Amino acid sequence: MIRILLAEDDQVMREYLSRALEKSGYAVTAVDRGTAALPLIETERFDLLLSDIVMPEMDGIELAQRAAEIAPDMRIMFITGFAAVTLKAGKQVPQARVLSKPFHLRDLVLEVDRLFEMEQVPSSN
Repeated sequence: MIRILLAEDDQVMREYLSRALEKSGYAVTAVDRGTAALPLIETERFDLLLSDIVMPEMDGIELAQRAAEIAPDMRIMFITGFAAVTLKAGKQVPQARVLSKPFHLRDLVLEVDRLFEMEQVPSSN
């Protein structure tokens, strides 16, 4: 099962995203800040870091940069409602996908599915 680490400081959004991803078959571990995500990245294996960019203590960009050092194979996707922050994220973490708020949950799930579709294609042998 694909494991997602969700870092989102807004509790309602965090629960909403977690439920949608879990219903789509993903295992989700959710935290409310980047500083809570780092110890998990150091001790567990995740396939995707799904992070808000604007958070207290450590923003999503710094989290992604630190996560890339710890777990270079982990994919990264940002969610944000700030256009200027989206540009900054694209420059500082070019391999990351960015999904701008507001978005429909279906769009989020489709984007996550796309990230992993090559791995989920069953073998015909």
